[in-house]
Amino acid sequence: MMRFRNSTSGLFAAGAAILLVCLGAVYHAARAKTRMNTPLAVHADPNAAGPQQSDADQNAKPTSLSFAADPEVVPPFAMKDLAGEMVSTAALKGKAMIINFWATWCGPCREEIPEMIALQSKYKGALQIIGISEDDGPRDQVARFVQKAGINYPVVMYTDALEKEYGGVSALPTSFLVNRDGRVVQKDVGVYALEYYDMQARYLIGMPVDAHIETFKDTGQIFLKNADKASELPGVSFAGLTAAQRKTALRRLNAQMCTCGCQLTLAECRINDTTCPVSTAIAAKIVKSLRSPKPAADARAKTGVTR
Repeated sequence: MMRFRNSTSGLFAAGAAILLVCLGAVYHAARAKTRMNTPLAVHADPNAAGPQQSDADQNAKPTSLSFAADPEVVPPFAMKDLAGEMVSTAALKGKAMIINFWATWCGPCREEIPEMIALQSKYKGALQIIGISEDDGPRDQVARFVQKAGINYPVVMYTDALEKEYGGVSALPTSFLVNRDGRVVQKDVGVYALEYYDMQARYLIGMPVDAHIETFKDTGQIFLKNADKASELPGVSFAGLTAAQRKTALRRLNAQMCTCGCQLTLAECRINDTTCPVSTAIAAKIVKSLRSPKPAADARAKTGVTR
């Protein structure tokens, strides 16, 4: 999914508002992710795309949570927050963290904020939420929003370098979940029910969780740089390829850049934006070129047929 940022231009702002309404509907539809066996939803939107859930569905509990089996160390940073206080991942050693990328203009982010506030209040001392504002506007404007919203955790302004360390953020809100060992065990994109966040927080700080815990190998789900470890890619069929051909296809998909403007490899784009028609078409073309039958001349030579 493409990301959108705020602008002081009135024309752009009007267009962005329309786009954000559409994005909001998409996020509402995407709340229940595949890593939860039982879907959850909050603040149901009657205009959201996709089927609406019943009250029973909305009150259901997740039956499983999924975390990386081989989590990587959280990309470190030390920055001053909007209040001028230093925020450092190194200083938070031994604490669980939720590093939350958001923006004041992002509707789903504003919907999520009360849930982040509730988590910070409930697990203060064991869990530290850090907000990273993707706003292009003045710091003072963001600071006023933070104060009005009652945000009780530090908020820092994004930098291109920081965002790059986290593999890029293509949609908001995006949260990186860090355990007490300082390793990133999951990435959430979109808005979820408070109960889901609460269960994740309990896991991060080592409390009992009433859910089955599953693990997965990070092949780009958390950090896109790990896409080269993937043996499958969303929307790409390797059917009909030999093991060698499949390996060649994956190597090419990880080496060739997508031309949609995302500045990612084809493999990374397929993971980052499963709806991208550009990477879908190019990937299919690469696979087809490897799947194509050998020239007729080669086939005749094998069967002993000559002119």
